[in-house]
Amino acid sequence: MDHSIKVGFSFGVTSGIITTLGLLVGLNAGTHSKLAVLGGILTIAIADAFSDALGIHISEESENKHSPKEIWQSTISTFLSKFAFACLFIIPVLLFDLFTAVIVCVVGGLVVLSILSYSIAKKQKSNPWQAVVEHLVIALMVIFITHLVGDWIAVKFG
Repeated sequence: MDHSIKVGFSFGVTSGIITTLGLLVGLNAGTHSKLAVLGGILTIAIADAFSDALGIHISEESENKHSPKEIWQSTISTFLSKFAFACLFIIPVLLFDLFTAVIVCVVGGLVVLSILSYSIAKKQKSNPWQAVVEHLVIALMVIFITHLVGDWIAVKFG
């Protein structure tokens, strides 16, 4: 796999998991509405995938080290991976009650993030478990904080 595609893929998958889990957990805590959660996931899958793809595009351009082909490979792989991984969270929300779907999404997202982190660390010949723990701690912080924000919004404005 080309370096540019790896950059876009790893960024897109990571961002797709963390951002979507944060949104999903926060919206669930604040609304307990399947409709709000589904709408949020679809919105973030589209808007944030485009936003992240443009961010990678501009970042790669600013380095002045990449060919236009490499820049577009990173851009497209970021968009597709972010969009696809964000949309995967729709499936549990459609199949299960919302509480169960949130649990399935969180566990599934953390498993995929762990596998990606482990794989990247092994290829870099660094401690894979340290990378996994570091990335899971960040993801769990996002989940915890967005849950608290959702709870606060429900109390304050509900």
